[in-house]
Amino acid sequence: MAAPFVVPGPSGVAVRDRLRHLTAGDEEVLRLVGDQLGTLAARDLRARCAAGLEHDTEQWAERKRALTRESSSRWAGSVTKASHDQWALARRGQLAHIQSLEAGVRTIAHRLSLPVGERGSKRAPGGYRTRQEWFAKARRLHVLEDRLKVARADREVGVVHVVRGGKRLLNTRHNLKAAQLTEPLWRRRWQAERRFLQADGESGKRFGNETIRVTPGGEVSIKLPAPLAHLANAPHGRYVLAATVVFAYRGEQWRDRVTANRAVAYRIHEDTVRGRWYLTASWTIPPVKTVPLAAARTRGLIGVDTNADHLAAWRLDEHGNPVGEPLRFGYDLTGTAGHRDAQVRHALIRLLHWAERHGLAIAVEDLDFTTEKTREKHGRRKRFRKLISGMPVSKLRARLVSMAAELGITIVAVDPAYTSRWGAQHWQKPLTSTNRKPTRHDAAAAAIGRRALGHPIRMGAPPRPLRHWGRTAPPPHDQSDRAGHRTVQAGSGTPGREGNRPRIPGPRTRSVGAGRGANAVDQNAQHRPGRPTEHESWQQDPLPLSH
Repeated sequence: MAAPFVVPGPSGVAVRDRLRHLTAGDEEVLRLVGDQLGTLAARDLRARCAAGLEHDTEQWAERKRALTRESSSRWAGSVTKASHDQWALARRGQLAHIQSLEAGVRTIAHRLSLPVGERGSKRAPGGYRTRQEWFAKARRLHVLEDRLKVARADREVGVVHVVRGGKRLLNTRHNLKAAQLTEPLWRRRWQAERRFLQADGESGKRFGNETIRVTPGGEVSIKLPAPLAHLANAPHGRYVLAATVVFAYRGEQWRDRVTANRAVAYRIHEDTVRGRWYLTASWTIPPVKTVPLAAARTRGLIGVDTNADHLAAWRLDEHGNPVGEPLRFGYDLTGTAGHRDAQVRHALIRLLHWAERHGLAIAVEDLDFTTEKTREKHGRRKRFRKLISGMPVSKLRARLVSMAAELGITIVAVDPAYTSRWGAQHWQKPLTSTNRKPTRHDAAAAAIGRRALGHPIRMGAPPRPLRHWGRTAPPPHDQSDRAGHRTVQAGSGTPGREGNRPRIPGPRTRSVGAGRGANAVDQNAQHRPGRPTEHESWQQDPLPLSH
């Protein structure tokens, strides 16, 4: 299993605000500029994809010179950089797709090699249930192998498949009725997604960005491309918007950066559903210095188990003992993407506030369900596949790290292997009482916290060392023998197994007088005063026959 580690903090910051009180002329200029630059971005992305693996700095410079003639040098730099980043993202997605296909091919090939109806184990699936299913999976194996062959061939030559505007929105064009859209509405959304209105920042330039400039007072101005320079309403070919922005979140940090002329990147986009325009500002931050793992364990921590509809959390002390009652932070992941994101943020902020009040770190599982969502692995278990697919693992992890960094809370990641199983097996029943009924998720949170603290999860591993006189702690029920005899005794080779107990001054119990502790080992001397010791022979005389 992987060792626990402290999760590093985020490397960048992004804030967003609405462009309020835009005039009709402002919106028209923004659409014209976005469409003009979007056309150049599509052309440049096609050139970047055609270059493939043979792309070099000379080709990059040539692409930038071609775009500069139709826009400006800074706009051309932003477009070419965005194209390169999009190509690199497509390459990473292509590799993930190949790995998913390889996992599916291996699973199907393994299950086809087994007899029909053979049961599987915890580590490997068994054979298919029927001959019909075996035949269908054999056909699917050939389909996946063909797809894998094509994907590998594309990756070897550097071919990627990219859709500006998004593949999902493109496919929605053929299902407008199911998406509850009309063609004009879809066309408007499609054009909005394909616009290009973003510019990278430059340190040392005025307010950190020459292309899209935002003053500390919130005034927004745009450097117009050469074909649209006649629309300028300010000197030097700039267009000043009537709207102003006020960043309610991290506003002081943003204002300090622009005042010091430090680089800030901006992006302007339109929300066609709400009919609003937004401006997003982003900048890089120095990496947050993480605390050592030993320091994060000093006062204990909070173990958190991630589930499809809630976060189960339990506080543990430095010795790995659960403290207090377990808490649950629920969220509802049905509805729109904005609603789901708000639910996750609300659950996380409650968890973080709880950790901040006690000054504790948070332990979470380093989950990754990329290879677990395939139907080839779980077969007909559609409910389980839907369950793990609905868990917001990556989004929750990114949100938790960024929000915890703002509050100065340390995040410790642990290996997720067997936490739920061992937590339910070894901790759910011992932590249950008449007033507390923990679930298996609460027990998993305790197991996660113990692993982050460096303690074992299973009760019997490793075994507790025995004392030299061969005694163990009595069973429960107020330390008496009502729950049964002690079952763990010292081994036959344990030194001092038959030796005397340590001498404790005073009476051992209320019914035993002082001075009797010295004869603890000699049972004859303890219970039969005046009789021979156990080393001598002692026998009960038989009764006379006359009696």
